[in-house]
Amino acid sequence: MELHFSGELQELEAGLELLAPELGLVFGGGLQIQVCRTAPGLSIRRAKNVAEISYEKPVHFFWGLSLLLQNIDREEFFLQEKPFFKTCGAMFDVSRNAVAKPETVQFFLRKMALMGLDMLILYTEDTFVVPDEPYFGYLRGRYSTDELKALDDYAAKLGIEIVPCIQTLGHLEQILKWPEYNYLRDTEEILLLESEPTYEFLEKVITTACAPFRTKRIHIGMDEAHKLGLGRYLDLNGYKDRYQLMMEHLRRVLDLAEKLGLEPMMWGDMFFRLGSETADYYDLESRLPPGVKIPENVQLIYWDYYHSQTEFYRDFIRRHRAMGKEPIFAGGIWTWTGHITNYRFTFETTNAALAACKEEGVGEVFATMWNDDGAENNYYTALLGLQLYAEHSWQEQVELEDLKKRFEFCTGACFEQFMDLGLFEQLPGVHLTGSENPTKYLLWQDPLLGLFECHIENIPVAEHYGSLANLYHEYNCKKPDWQHIFGVAEALAAVLALKADLGLRLLNYYKAGDTKKLAQIVSEEIPLLVERVDTLRKLHMKQWLYAYKPFGWEVIDQRYGGLLARLHSTRERLEQYLSGQVASLPELEETRLVYRSNTEQLLLEEIRHRKIISACNC
Repeated sequence: MELHFSGELQELEAGLELLAPELGLVFGGGLQIQVCRTAPGLSIRRAKNVAEISYEKPVHFFWGLSLLLQNIDREEFFLQEKPFFKTCGAMFDVSRNAVAKPETVQFFLRKMALMGLDMLILYTEDTFVVPDEPYFGYLRGRYSTDELKALDDYAAKLGIEIVPCIQTLGHLEQILKWPEYNYLRDTEEILLLESEPTYEFLEKVITTACAPFRTKRIHIGMDEAHKLGLGRYLDLNGYKDRYQLMMEHLRRVLDLAEKLGLEPMMWGDMFFRLGSETADYYDLESRLPPGVKIPENVQLIYWDYYHSQTEFYRDFIRRHRAMGKEPIFAGGIWTWTGHITNYRFTFETTNAALAACKEEGVGEVFATMWNDDGAENNYYTALLGLQLYAEHSWQEQVELEDLKKRFEFCTGACFEQFMDLGLFEQLPGVHLTGSENPTKYLLWQDPLLGLFECHIENIPVAEHYGSLANLYHEYNCKKPDWQHIFGVAEALAAVLALKADLGLRLLNYYKAGDTKKLAQIVSEEIPLLVERVDTLRKLHMKQWLYAYKPFGWEVIDQRYGGLLARLHSTRERLEQYLSGQVASLPELEETRLVYRSNTEQLLLEEIRHRKIISACNC
């Protein structure tokens, strides 16, 4: 498509060059677009061969251009909008095994510009190079300073701010595991406080983390430090009020930030946890010490991915404000419970949360995309979630038809196909309450030990996953450009069509003495399942290397290797039993127990690989 731009273009030209191939644009003729910078918000006007885009922020211009092009068939077009949020962006977890390749981040920056998202937070616990600290991010795919600076330059051309995010208290197990850092350790993941070497180390890390970026903002973390002051600190210093310990440490870190001219933000949960008898962030009975005020020179982030009621979010926004600070809100695109993004729960929580943010006048929001438990999922499956946040930034209530059109224009993907990724966790006849991830534990659970068999009795899991395999095969044929997503989805569903109830069937056939059915599993099903698992492994590796640096894949490879080994062992054990070499299989003699017996909900939430594969957990 040919376009001719005139007007205030200096700050937009570099971004237009980046987006031109994305949008199929040629500059010099065709539709005449007058550009001017104004405030507030954005207006787009078109009358036949002439259009005008007036914008407040560069990313608003790129959003407006994409909307104009989406409606290119309309010769008369007028839109005037003001975003509900001052800032709307995303956080990429690049610390939990997977580190996105720079070109992957660039892809998402282009899509974010078209969507109108203007901030990207990179969550880097140790995945960046720190001078004279060779073990910091060692063999973890860490970014060089040059890589990060190039990403910041790229984002700036599109009007997007990249904010570094580190940890300055807990979540540092990847660093503290090295003997080199024994002197910094309180617990296996928390820094030793009231120790000068800790603050010398933090100054070096903070300085290095900020160096590649234009922004003065930095995210200093400080969440989920559950055992603060209860490890080596306790041995050295005795017990100290944990709230006082937290506040003194925060002041030291803020002093470092002020010395470096930085504007820090931090997670808000620890203040609430320390006031809760159960250490729960969302404890409605939590009571903070009287007179609690957050220091002036830090922003507080209210993070919440778990609630489906707008009233809950409103309440907790107000609770954060009661500490004297205007909160930033962080929601979640549910990327972290297995191979696939849970869109049903993403939509439920996001719609409720961002409605509350609009009602309460929260100015800044962002979507987290975590990679918990090894990063089995892939960022690309989260694209629809990013579009959902973007539409909330511009619409009081998001209309699904508008969301669909915007998503398909901005990404070239199919809305229904991405929504259907959520079918993995929607088992037939079962009411799901939220973050359950049966797909994950049905994939990794041991076929002989069956830790989770009680949770799927009388649920047609094999039929469910078999139908999904057929569905995703159709999607692969229709949208071959997205085979790196739906190829893995198809292969995963094909594995589960055989494996999801394999352990349950083995147990039932064994108890019934049905050696014919057991022999069929040995001779037909397990060899086919081994073949399908290896196909999934290969496609998953290809997907990983498409998006991420190679470091970290070894963890997922070993999961597949362990699964394949256990399938071979299962076949060998069944052969021993069927041939009479052994009179019984103790693995199948044990009475099966419900994994979590204190709940009526049998489908479990966010079960991690270590707990899935064995009851031993050695």
